[in-house]
Amino acid sequence: MVHWDIPRTPMGALLTTRLGEERGVPVATCLRGTGLTADLLADPNAEISATAELAVIANLLRELDDPPGLGLRAGTLFRLTSYGMWGFALISSPTPRSAIQAGLQFIDLTFAFSDIQMRRADTELQLTLTAPDVAEPLRRFVIERDMAAIQTLNRDLLATPIPINHVCFAFPAPPPADLALYTETFGLIPEFDAEECLAGFDQAHVDAPLPQANEHTAAVATEHCRDLLDRRKARGGTAGRVRDILVEHLAHPPDAPQLAAMLFVSERTLRHRLAKEGTSYRALLDEVRERLAEEMLVTRGLPVAEIAHRLGYVEVSSFSQAFRRWKGMGPRAYRDRCRSRGAQRAVDTDSSAVVTTNSASSNRRRRLR
Repeated sequence: MVHWDIPRTPMGALLTTRLGEERGVPVATCLRGTGLTADLLADPNAEISATAELAVIANLLRELDDPPGLGLRAGTLFRLTSYGMWGFALISSPTPRSAIQAGLQFIDLTFAFSDIQMRRADTELQLTLTAPDVAEPLRRFVIERDMAAIQTLNRDLLATPIPINHVCFAFPAPPPADLALYTETFGLIPEFDAEECLAGFDQAHVDAPLPQANEHTAAVATEHCRDLLDRRKARGGTAGRVRDILVEHLAHPPDAPQLAAMLFVSERTLRHRLAKEGTSYRALLDEVRERLAEEMLVTRGLPVAEIAHRLGYVEVSSFSQAFRRWKGMGPRAYRDRCRSRGAQRAVDTDSSAVVTTNSASSNRRRRLR
């Protein structure tokens, strides 16, 4: 399912605007009413909501009157390099099957609007797509886009793509004149008005080695994907909104009733939503205070008393007790330890440089002799 609260990069919206430009729709028209700008879409560090990207799609379909196969063309724009670290996780996986498993594990790092499930059926590995949370007028576009994106990844990962046995869509067939686009995309004519939307891949090929498989790279990419997804989840949902409010008002943090009022919900609803996300108001306040305390101590070097005040503690002793609970030592001891470690790393770096320089000098003398 689409987790609407998890932010995504603007690449999906950017590619949608490029599709619009191909067909004479200005970028400004695609972005109308979305709150997005062309500069934001071009920023590789920016994040947008899934809802905003879907609004860009809705604008495009409205302008073009939703022509048959437009979703397929959109899906072919999503090359492996469009996905960042998620793409590295796929390309470095040992086999296509493991690449699919990694892809589905971190699907929230992509631009998919479909709920994609993997299953085995006889001699096939099947991927089924549904989009129950997407409004009916947009559903065909997003499913066809995601299906075409899967086939584009198949071609990018392998010099010889895994053969597709069949493709099914639970939509009516397009006019005969538009079937060529489907054949070009999948290498066959799909079945339409089917019970479900799916792509069936030949099981005999899904466990073959990928040409760029690398165990170390795959492990590193997977860890980066996990961290990135955790960070995006932290910024999404009710917990993310609570964190943002606490950071803005940390010197005088609102209590739970005040926070609920700021979010336009009851205190009971706030507690319930946070519990569903595995946290609480007190846990989030502690989390924000701990993270900022560490930054102000080590990076900015502020006095302990000033940090305590900025974090909303009336007494420095209360802050010190909380810090001991977080880190197992007082704030001053923690800062001294971090500084000593930093100094040691600098010494180690200088020593390494001396060794490297001496080694290079020795090599030059040997060459002169």
